[in-house]
Amino acid sequence: MHRRLTLVRSLRLSGALSAAALAVALASAGPAAAHAEVEAEGARALDQNVRLTFSAESESAAAGISGLEVILPEGITPQDITYVEGPKGWEFAVTSRGYTVSGPKLAVGEDVKYVVSVRQLPDAKEAVFKTLQSYSDGKVDRWIELEEEAEGDGHGHGHPAPRLELKAAAPGAKSVSPTPSEASTPPAAPSGTPSNAPAADASPADGSSAEPVADDSKDDDGMPVAVPLAIGATVVALGGGAWWLRKRRGGAA
Repeated sequence: MHRRLTLVRSLRLSGALSAAALAVALASAGPAAAHAEVEAEGARALDQNVRLTFSAESESAAAGISGLEVILPEGITPQDITYVEGPKGWEFAVTSRGYTVSGPKLAVGEDVKYVVSVRQLPDAKEAVFKTLQSYSDGKVDRWIELEEEAEGDGHGHGHPAPRLELKAAAPGAKSVSPTPSEASTPPAAPSGTPSNAPAADASPADGSSAEPVADDSKDDDGMPVAVPLAIGATVVALGGGAWWLRKRRGGAA
């Protein structure tokens, strides 16, 4: 009888310890299970018009996800991205470093999934899409850690950035010309008017005519008018002087 009671107590204690261990394991595994990912089946470097499927799991037990901001990797510009589909009511917007997808907050615990199309994948072995995940209460999950940083506390509790591994480019694949940015395109000048020249009908601020004023101080050959006038006066003066001298000498004679 004594042995039987001892065996029952041992089984109960063992069961309690197992339940406690399981609870601890589940509690510690919860945060590690959450993640953000990007997928594109069979993606290769330099592939064009590729659909990327992004997913991000909720880590909050009190608020719903309200938006995601993605920082694009080198080789992909914001203008290369086209929004395909996502949560109902969510909208796509371009930023200086990537794009955002946001809208009405989701239900607490609900994960996010959306799809975009990229004009061309970069010529690389992988593409990393750092992501900031916002909640309705202002909390932000930062899925931005690179592979070597994502180990966190050593138990897989880091926040690795979504990473897309790329196969080697197809034979003959080439990089397309970059998508022009609106910010880098100078505004067009008015037709027939140089961009750095004033308009033809512009008038000076003082109200005077915009037409150049003729310079009356010069003749057609570019010589100042005063010069021939001075020469003429000199000739007249010399002629008059000569006439006066001849008259005086005649009178003296």
